[in-house]
Amino acid sequence: MSHRLRPASRHARALLKRMTLAEKIGQLTMITLGDQPTGPIADPVTIAEVHAGRVGSVLNLAGPERIAQVQALARATRLGIPLVFGLDVVHGYRTVFPVPIAEAGAFDPTLWRETARVAAAEARRQGIHLTFAPMLDIARDPRWGRIVEGPGEDPWLAARFAAAKVTGFQGADLAAPDALAATAKHFVAYGAAVAGRDYAGAEVSATSLAEVYLPPFRAAVEAGVAAVMPAFSDIDGVPMTAHAALIAGRLRRVWGFDGVVISDWDAIGQLVAHGVAADLAEAAALALRAGVDIDMVSAAYRRGLPEALDRGLVEPEAIDAAVLRVLALKERLGLFEAEPVAPAGPPPAAEAAGRRALARHAAERSTVLLHDRSSLLPVGSPRRIAVIGPFARAAGGGSDRIGPWAGLGDPDQASSLPAALRARFPDAEIVSRVGVDAHRPGRRDIAGAVAAARQADLVLLCLGEPADWSGEAASRAEPGLPGDQPALAEAIFALERPTVLILTGGRPLIASAVIDRAGTALMAWFGGTEIAPALAGILAGDVPAGGRLPVSWPRSIGQIPIFFAERPSGRPFAPDNPFTSHYLDQPNAPHFPFGHGGTPGAFALSDLAVAPVTVGPAEEIAIAVTVASTAARAEDAVVFVFIQALKALPNRPVLELRAVERVALAPGETRRATLRLPAAALDRLGDGAVPEPGRYAIRVGLDADRSRHLVAAVTLETR
Repeated sequence: MSHRLRPASRHARALLKRMTLAEKIGQLTMITLGDQPTGPIADPVTIAEVHAGRVGSVLNLAGPERIAQVQALARATRLGIPLVFGLDVVHGYRTVFPVPIAEAGAFDPTLWRETARVAAAEARRQGIHLTFAPMLDIARDPRWGRIVEGPGEDPWLAARFAAAKVTGFQGADLAAPDALAATAKHFVAYGAAVAGRDYAGAEVSATSLAEVYLPPFRAAVEAGVAAVMPAFSDIDGVPMTAHAALIAGRLRRVWGFDGVVISDWDAIGQLVAHGVAADLAEAAALALRAGVDIDMVSAAYRRGLPEALDRGLVEPEAIDAAVLRVLALKERLGLFEAEPVAPAGPPPAAEAAGRRALARHAAERSTVLLHDRSSLLPVGSPRRIAVIGPFARAAGGGSDRIGPWAGLGDPDQASSLPAALRARFPDAEIVSRVGVDAHRPGRRDIAGAVAAARQADLVLLCLGEPADWSGEAASRAEPGLPGDQPALAEAIFALERPTVLILTGGRPLIASAVIDRAGTALMAWFGGTEIAPALAGILAGDVPAGGRLPVSWPRSIGQIPIFFAERPSGRPFAPDNPFTSHYLDQPNAPHFPFGHGGTPGAFALSDLAVAPVTVGPAEEIAIAVTVASTAARAEDAVVFVFIQALKALPNRPVLELRAVERVALAPGETRRATLRLPAAALDRLGDGAVPEPGRYAIRVGLDADRSRHLVAAVTLETR
């Protein structure tokens, strides 16, 4: 592994020798001084503690003037140690990009890096040093609200997302004026929450932990991530904030991570509620011994560590080691040098325009065409467009376009869909009616919406879930269309007008009847600042909807959890045998498979060739396939390469993703695409994986539907 431990600097060790115990613990204490709490504040700490040198980092404080004032207090203390200022810059700071689950569906690492780079530059310019992103939790249960913040269901994809986001946020030098320290979270298996309920425990096997949930974090460490945040949840009864085997053991000793570990909000104090600590002293000792350096807002370190020392629960050396890691981060951020002063006023017009153009490109690349059964796209030149539904508002509602965790993005800067349509279709009459409330039944004017839609050439039915129903603490037992939205949809469909369904949300929405009734269905997710112009361009045919699903989309709640990489059964489904793995009342298959999207029938794959057919562990496999376009416009085919180990003990999933290639094709163009896969990619994803000799199937397709794959075989030999 290229990542190596860095020894503490002479400057850091000199500072450590001069510190009192209170000053040391202060460096391990993160407080909130801002207006964006993400949980209850167990022990409010005032700014006087900063002035006394008993705080090391601050979160949720925004605005360069306010940050500079608080930083000046820290620099005026006895030792003059500066503060780290952190904020949740998840999918943008001022310019808001699509939420992570949407952007993951772009299958485009260059885009992931670019959007993180812009977010980092905007935030650092305003005095922010550290972001609590990327979130790398594998999520296979759309009931869990935080599925919106991560890269979906697949560990291979999540590992590439991790590397791209860490590189984008941090750049080559954390001290640069456009770099943010990244935090990989939530270590680990937070997305496996029981029943999809936030903060619940996780039931995962050792194999799943190693091969599914850990690989994205290892990729982040190998990319040089500055910080890691443990999950709120537990594994096998051990809360992650106290999990020494995984933090001090796997993360630090095995992987060589030498950055800081930051607790989640009040997570150390919550070890008492978990039932593993009797008081704050025990909680603080458990977390510190596990390897957690910074206590976020619980004050467990501030109030508990002195007593833990007196009771012999922790050693002074453990505190010193954590302090040195915090000081090393501050050195890497260049905080001991004079920080640049943020330029006054907004960025130059050209710079702002470039960022909005990137946001629009990201929205186009992330929007998924679920189906176009009525061939409505492009929509031509309609004379009257009715924009119907709770996400059709001509004014307001911007937070439902930019989504949760939108940094300091201004919802009013995200234009509405009616406004974007007027700009793109200037000769059309645009009418909009909300019809129903986005949240709950009862507040409705379905008759008014139907009247507006009756005379339209084209109806855009804008349904989904609001931003505050997605994200942290937003688990849903029934992740469908809230309130009276299904009734509104039924009334609109009864008109038999050409109807495009546009879904907004942060998770796959279980609404099969509504989705299938629409002539065309698009998943816009929470697409960010520029989602409305992006949708207008997609409808007009200026650009295709470039996204593909990074998760399997269930037909019903009963299928959850659902994902393509399930392990083989001794009785796999067979249609002519009732005693095989299946449901009596619906198909096993999801409504839409992982990787689904793009213009229906636009691409065909043929002539798969793999060479050599017998490889050694250090060799490379060339995978060639012909990709043909029948589309009427330029569009990318997204080609997926899966592997399948035909024999292994323990067994392996029926599909494992190992490569993705976007192939840009002109209308009617045919290209021979070649992907090169190292033979080592046939290994399991977990730590210490070794090449398993034997036969492997190489499966190539446009999504994870195995029935449509081209298949070839290779044999791996040990040489």
